[in-house]
Amino acid sequence: MPPSAIRLVRFPGRLLPALAAVALLVFVFLALIALTDGAGSGLAAWLTTLGVGAVLAMWRGRRRTWRARLVPFLPVAVAAALTASVCVPTVPTARRYPPALPFVTAQKWSLTTGSRVAVYHYPPAHPGPRHPVPLVYLNGGPVRGISVLDHRFLQLLARQGYDVYAYEQAGGGRSDLLPMGQYTISRPVRDLAAFIDRLDKGKVDVLGFSSGGTVLTRALADPSVAARLHRAIIAEPGPMDGPTAHVTGHKGRKSARDLAPAPTGPRSTHVPRYAVAFGLMRLGLLSPDTGLIGQAEGDNAFTAADLGSDTAGAYCARDAHRIPVEDTPQNFFFSPAASLRIQQTVKDSPSIASQLSQSRTPAMLMIAECSSQVRQWETAVLAHDPAIQRTQYMPAVGHHMWNGLDHNNDQAAAVINAFLQDKPAPLPNYPTRDEIPTFLRDHK
Repeated sequence: MPPSAIRLVRFPGRLLPALAAVALLVFVFLALIALTDGAGSGLAAWLTTLGVGAVLAMWRGRRRTWRARLVPFLPVAVAAALTASVCVPTVPTARRYPPALPFVTAQKWSLTTGSRVAVYHYPPAHPGPRHPVPLVYLNGGPVRGISVLDHRFLQLLARQGYDVYAYEQAGGGRSDLLPMGQYTISRPVRDLAAFIDRLDKGKVDVLGFSSGGTVLTRALADPSVAARLHRAIIAEPGPMDGPTAHVTGHKGRKSARDLAPAPTGPRSTHVPRYAVAFGLMRLGLLSPDTGLIGQAEGDNAFTAADLGSDTAGAYCARDAHRIPVEDTPQNFFFSPAASLRIQQTVKDSPSIASQLSQSRTPAMLMIAECSSQVRQWETAVLAHDPAIQRTQYMPAVGHHMWNGLDHNNDQAAAVINAFLQDKPAPLPNYPTRDEIPTFLRDHK
């Protein structure tokens, strides 16, 4: 056999062990990232991996000629280059706030809790009667900016005579960051009370959507906070406490998740540093205050495309190919680490069912036909809050009920308007408390 053919046959036998060595060193690096919680932006894990690889390369090269001793260092060099990309930031590491919106001015309010939040005000724009009670909006997330789609809906409510206030919860949007340890589910409840006090207009109506609905539910279970509320609208709430969060069950009708076209635009998960950081956080192998990436850096890196499947899950399957653009790239903001931490504090929290059963604040529950929330998260609120006066099952919409499609915004506004003005509901009161077992059994 010619020498060239011999070399060709031997090549795979040499390549495969080299690739295995690279894979082993990358695995060691990732394990060390988890064990050290990403200390020093990952440099602690990188230097340790490089040292281990160098020692093994020297051991393998013993008793060889000096040139042959260099060969085992090649996989080490390749692994070092690959893993080094996890240690190098590619976005600013200082907080980068979204630019000002062209249609509303964000004010900064300092609350007595220590939070400094961005506040938006839409005064009544209707020439007719004005609703005398201010309406406060709690957006979803947790720790997410208010989307342009939500701002448009708030403007619609203002045109119907409501004095609308909204604020981005601490750490979200244009609001200031908190130390990671202060992101708990109890913090936004205290912030809500402090915001109402700062507003200084007496009792307020509150519309809480998604995780904002969770905050509002927990506020209703706290007598000192509930005393500041006139009426409460809980729209598509997340789990209200630990026992509820651990409940498994079905969701609403089929959503557009896995049916909608993949979102376009850059993704942080296409960058090794953030793919590793967010992936290990989601698996629980890195803490939200990991030393691998700082809170501000992670917030700057995360993009709307990273939430692609979650966004699609907020729409009905029938709308899969016409999902609206919810936000502009400049206004989009989501804090993955702070959000994960708050969600964990919900899972770790004790039941609030007995406290909620004492609620006397008139409330309404809104649930979507194609909800991406576990139905038991929503029905738990209905089951335990005796002050819920009506439930509105919103047809033909997903989790994001005011989405600008068809007449969905008008439908949601009509439901909210009827409740706040104590008028007959435009939709049937369904499900009632007694209908919960049937509602769940029929997989509505």
